[in-house]
Amino acid sequence: MNGTVEVGSEIGFCMSTANIWQIVGIVLLVFKIVIPILLIVWGMLDLGKAVVAAKDDEIKKATKSLAFRAVAGILIFFIPTLVSVIIGMVSNFASSGAMADYNVCRACISSPYGDECAPLAEDAWNGEV
Repeated sequence: MNGTVEVGSEIGFCMSTANIWQIVGIVLLVFKIVIPILLIVWGMLDLGKAVVAAKDDEIKKATKSLAFRAVAGILIFFIPTLVSVIIGMVSNFASSGAMADYNVCRACISSPYGDECAPLAEDAWNGEV
């Protein structure tokens, strides 16, 4: 690192660790997409097995399970967005230097390959921050 890192400054904790926040953003992006799809696919497979078995009790049970899995998939998909909104509300209390540093963390977590995060993460990987 070229200088001292001060939390809440223009070149603070988030900027110097942008590469880590980018990895966290990638992991969240994968979870946000893969987990809901897997939940719905597993529910559909259970329902398909129940329909093939042609037992009314199993069909009702599998339908209920599919509905719960679909709701869980939707909730998992929207949890990162909800957390981002809550953190955005809290960020209104930060100073301008802390806000600039916070925006780096937020950008890397919400869009890890975006224009705001990618160059900073590349600099962090190269030790240029």
